[in-house]
Amino acid sequence: MVFSKIQVGLSASIGFSILAIARVPAVNAAILVGNTESNNIVIFDEQTGRYGGEFIPAKGEFYELTSPDDLTFGLDGNLYISVGDNTSGAILRFDGKTGTFLNRFDQGGMLMRPYGTAFGPDGNLYVSSFRSDQILRYSGTTGDFIDVFASGNGTANGLNGPNDLLFDDNGELYVTTQGSVADGTGEISYEFSSQVLRYNIFAPASEAIVFDEPTAAPDSAGFVSLLGLAFGTQDDLIVSDFANAVRRYDLTTGDLLGEFSSSFPGFLGNIAIDPDGNLYTPGFDFLNGNIGAVSRFDPNGNPLPSIGESGSVFIPATTNLKRPIGIAYISNKVPEPGTILGLLGVAALGLRLRQRTQPDRS
Repeated sequence: MVFSKIQVGLSASIGFSILAIARVPAVNAAILVGNTESNNIVIFDEQTGRYGGEFIPAKGEFYELTSPDDLTFGLDGNLYISVGDNTSGAILRFDGKTGTFLNRFDQGGMLMRPYGTAFGPDGNLYVSSFRSDQILRYSGTTGDFIDVFASGNGTANGLNGPNDLLFDDNGELYVTTQGSVADGTGEISYEFSSQVLRYNIFAPASEAIVFDEPTAAPDSAGFVSLLGLAFGTQDDLIVSDFANAVRRYDLTTGDLLGEFSSSFPGFLGNIAIDPDGNLYTPGFDFLNGNIGAVSRFDPNGNPLPSIGESGSVFIPATTNLKRPIGIAYISNKVPEPGTILGLLGVAALGLRLRQRTQPDRS
């Protein structure tokens, strides 16, 4: 099966640009993380984990990042960020190289706390509206609202609390659901299982449960709340669990290939995968001011700590990460952190906080 790489990571064709540089050495790649509490996008060196500063600050002259969630690069190379609260939302577009704010992209439709965003093989942008149990579809070029592609009906195996979105090239759309049901005013209740759904965008009536809710992982918080999606390098689907677990599924059979947890305490966010198939996922300690860190694993789920760290810790706990959810791997030549005089052009993939009878992703 051939998969789109739009949601898996960012291709080398999406480059960085530097607003101002003074003779800087280059590194091969970078890790980009979105903070839902400090409302900004930050960058780390992929080899050392060193902090490289902000790519997009919380506020600009014409924009404000309100709980930035999903960060997706479009076919035009620009960065699309879902922002909003329990009763509103928007998709903001930034230059993918400089981070310059371009415009509010979505034109019409009613987004309520948008989470996942993904460009489909039809060229349109799909957005999961978490607090209204809908997936909205927009023109991928103009941002014009097209329709509500899918909507929850408050029944089992439905679109109950949609989170991340991921396309393959055949028009199959994978969606993680929290299992919550919205009441139309921004409030939710927890009634169903957390699942992965699959839609064929060329036949919207076809809806199937791909993977039902698994058993809570041994080292997790004791519940299941599926969140991030990515395609691995072994014909597998990688799914992060907000309750601190990552699972690998065989795409052909749906069999669970393995599961593992971060050694950093707390909750997990989304997933990024590098060209070698290594997995990166941010997390935060809700008992310690939502301070965050980033874990790294090899394609089989074995921990890959950075030098001087233990367990799965790649970027240790830092105040530069506050309730981080979105993450992306950028495979490019970029300036060495600490020598940047301007901002680096990049961005990340997003999600947020949750709860069943436990903490709410919102």
